[in-house]
Order: sequence, then structure tokens, then C-alpha cells
Amino acid sequence: MPTFQNRQCKVHENKIEYIDYKNLPLLRKFTTKYYKIVPRYYSGTCLKHQKAIARAIKNARQMGLLPFTSR
Repeated sequence: MPTFQNRQCKVHENKIEYIDYKNLPLLRKFTTKYYKIVPRYYSGTCLKHQKAIARAIKNARQMGLLPFTSR
């Protein structure tokens, strides 16, 4: 069976202190080209930061900063 190394959360690695819905370059790193939220096992984030990223992306969508879909 494959064993997984303990991966460090990408938010911890890059020393990101606060995940803000107005930080669009950061949020785009965690979305696909169709603006779907990337799951944890692809993005490499811990549960705490994945929830914060998802909440920030949803807030940015509601504010009109990020699109819901690509057209």
C-alpha cells in the first residue's frame, strides 16, 4: 500500500496569515478553470484552511468579484 508523507498545508508553507475574499490572486489558485472549488487532496490544504478558502470564494462570488461559472 502506498504511504503518504506528512504534507505541510500550502497555507502554512506560504505563511499566509489571513484568507480574505478580496484577495483574488490567492483565491484563483484554489479554483479550477471553470471556477469550481478545488478539493483538499488536490490543493494540499488542511481542513481548517480549506473551509476558510471555500467560505472566502463563496463570499467573493456573492460580492461579484469571482464568477460562478466561466462563460
